[in-house]
Amino acid sequence: MRVIGITGKKNTGKTTLVTMLIPELIKKGYTLGTIKKTHSQFDIEGRDTEKHSVAGAKIVAGVGKETFFKLNKEMELEDMLKFMKELETLDFVILEGFKESPYIKIATADYDNSDDTILKVVDVRKISGETSEIDSKNLDDCDTSDSIKEIIELIEDRSYGILQKLNCKKCGYNTCDEFRIAKIKGEIGRETQCFADINDAVLKVDGELIPMNPFVTMLVRNITTSIVDSLRTNEFGAKSIEKIELIVKNETQK
Repeated sequence: MRVIGITGKKNTGKTTLVTMLIPELIKKGYTLGTIKKTHSQFDIEGRDTEKHSVAGAKIVAGVGKETFFKLNKEMELEDMLKFMKELETLDFVILEGFKESPYIKIATADYDNSDDTILKVVDVRKISGETSEIDSKNLDDCDTSDSIKEIIELIEDRSYGILQKLNCKKCGYNTCDEFRIAKIKGEIGRETQCFADINDAVLKVDGELIPMNPFVTMLVRNITTSIVDSLRTNEFGAKSIEKIELIVKNETQK
């Protein structure tokens, strides 16, 4: 799961750019998720879920044609990304408004060149042909030769996923940060990604996601699948065995 940031000043077309990128990436066969940073509340005043929160519920879940969870606190970005990775198999997650994140970004307004994560500054007006909600004063110095195709190619070539900070060197670099910088600069091909950032084996301890190096991941996956293969899962309705979840209580801690 690779992460892309869309950042920029207010009213410079961030959301417009996000909604243009999503269908183009989907056309290429990718699955996507998005996270938007906002300074306002998500719940609607007077609705039942808002009443639940006011009454004191720490977590409010709404289930119907849509499903959502509301926590009365702001989650850290890394925690949100790990949750999305565990919840769904995604190729990309697009961030809107997380200007301090360590992931590659496309900016919609002129930004400080010292931010090495910004790959390109674009004029959304030139791409979309719309100016109604975009403040032209903030876009005078932007590159006007952009196209969605060029942005997609940059995303495919230089994006990367959650860095596990294991420094396992499987990618050919001594540290995860060296790998990150090389990806940003385009020194690594698009197919090369962090070996530890894979979805086929996840370890959680006391609710916390614990990164595993490639060898441990392979070991956990192979042992677990071998055990399950020896069981009569078919009799209980588990036929495809696409996902295995195992919860172990550590009785020695009592």
